[in-house]
Amino acid sequence: MPSEIEELDRLQESYKAAVDVWVAAIRYEEALASVNHTVAEIDQWEHAAAREDVARKKVKAAKLAYESALREKFFNF
Repeated sequence: MPSEIEELDRLQESYKAAVDVWVAAIRYEEALASVNHTVAEIDQWEHAAAREDVARKKVKAAKLAYESALREKFFNF
């Protein structure tokens, strides 16, 4: 039982950490979108959008892993 709780805690922490990274990526992209742009800044903005997309995919994967573990614990599937 304790190892099951530890695994859920680990998955939850992983999910929360991924969300924190995603939120930071969104805020960075937003900051770049809120100023007048030069060509170099547009490149940074596009890179920030790509970083946000990668971070979002990591959040979705972490959420799926955590939800799957919860379903297994509570519903045995």
